[in-house]
Amino acid sequence: MGASISASGWGWRHPGRARWAVRDIDLRIEPGERVLLLGASGAGKSTLLHGLAGVLGDQDEGEQSGELTIDGNNPADARGRSGLVLQDPDTQLVLARVGDEVAFGAENLAVPRDEIWPRVTRALDDVGLDVPLHHPTTALSGGQKQRLALAAVLAMQPGLLLLDEPTANLDPAGVLEVRDAVVRVLDRTGATLVVVEHRVEVWADVVDRIVVLDSNGGILADGSPDVVLQQQGTRDRLIEAGVWVPGHHPAVPLVETNTGVDLLEARNLSVARAKRGPTVLDGVDLTLQAGAALSVLGPNGAGKSTLALTLAGLLRPRGGTLSALDPLSRGAGQRPHAWKSAELVSRIGTVFQEPEHQFLTHTVLEELEFGPRRVARSDEAEVRRRVDPIAERLRLTGLLKANPFTLSGGEKRRLSVASMLASSPDILILDEPTFGQDANTWAELVALLAEEIARGTSVVSVTHDRDFTAALGSRTFVVGGSAAKVSA
Repeated sequence: MGASISASGWGWRHPGRARWAVRDIDLRIEPGERVLLLGASGAGKSTLLHGLAGVLGDQDEGEQSGELTIDGNNPADARGRSGLVLQDPDTQLVLARVGDEVAFGAENLAVPRDEIWPRVTRALDDVGLDVPLHHPTTALSGGQKQRLALAAVLAMQPGLLLLDEPTANLDPAGVLEVRDAVVRVLDRTGATLVVVEHRVEVWADVVDRIVVLDSNGGILADGSPDVVLQQQGTRDRLIEAGVWVPGHHPAVPLVETNTGVDLLEARNLSVARAKRGPTVLDGVDLTLQAGAALSVLGPNGAGKSTLALTLAGLLRPRGGTLSALDPLSRGAGQRPHAWKSAELVSRIGTVFQEPEHQFLTHTVLEELEFGPRRVARSDEAEVRRRVDPIAERLRLTGLLKANPFTLSGGEKRRLSVASMLASSPDILILDEPTFGQDANTWAELVALLAEEIARGTSVVSVTHDRDFTAALGSRTFVVGGSAAKVSA
């Protein structure tokens, strides 16, 4: 049976932060309702989900106002009643094998053993993760990990299903598979759904209600999808807030590609995630040029991220050659994986699929300054010239004193991109750069990257975002199985 939700003047502020992450929420969700939760990046959507899951902590870990309950109980006292799938699946995977991971939550809820494994098998089938139960969780791609995290929650059969950007890193076919899997589970169990997703069109036809959080606190809009998305006054407010409203596309600059010299050349390249692991992609022939954009496309698990990390000099090639040409190497040698970190940061910048994997400092400002201080050798004027405009444009200036790990998913992504842009590398490699962005921050990110391309930077993006690829005028490198091809 589905859980009920009640919020009365509820809010939460992280420790050391002047601004409330979310506040003044008055909300009632009935058992079995299916709700799409929208709002600008940083409006508090993830914080509300974490509050409902009972994982925000006590007063030592933040400040709460008002009241938030599930079935009339404090969410922290109702764990097991709700199941949360986080934005970053890596943060909730705990066991080494796929089957054990899916069984873990049900085991902790004391589900009888003879019920657990049928639930595991059904949950994996529901999300379309077709790997053996003993398959290592560390060998999964980012998109496969998202499916695994969802399967683990579905196997618990919670009365409240909380999904935070569950399809953000999935290929287009996978998006529909996972959405339809969620709907099947809801039909079967009658569970209540609250799902956060920037791309409204994915969920608009399968939810009963849309709730939009206001960045300044409270609820901006609440009603059926037709009312919220089609009523002109409401629609205009949503567009202004950065909500991805169907039929509206944010304005982006025309990208003028002015291809320059060759920088990096791959010939018959093969790549692997681990030194002794299997080859995941073979026969790659590719040249990265100054002032050009390239999008790496393909299904989840095809090797896109592994290729990106290899091009970035962070993984040793399994076979073939990867050569830095003279305009890029500048005396550092032809093999990027052999470069020292100081040599790498000024030549190739990498934005990982999981932003937390690249954070090194305790504040947003220190994170932004880290690369430039190494490149500019602590020249303060140069550091300020690189950091301050980027922080302003990507809406990070109000977060400079915050710990990077306390940011929302969209803010973390913008920080990871900004920190690499501030280092001004010759090649910028981004893995899912638009993850978690509202329409306004998406457009600003596109504009910044367009300027980088015009300045001669080579921008390589692993992405499922076709709008992003089109906006940058990217060539595409399509990966599928062991084959790959480039198109203009």
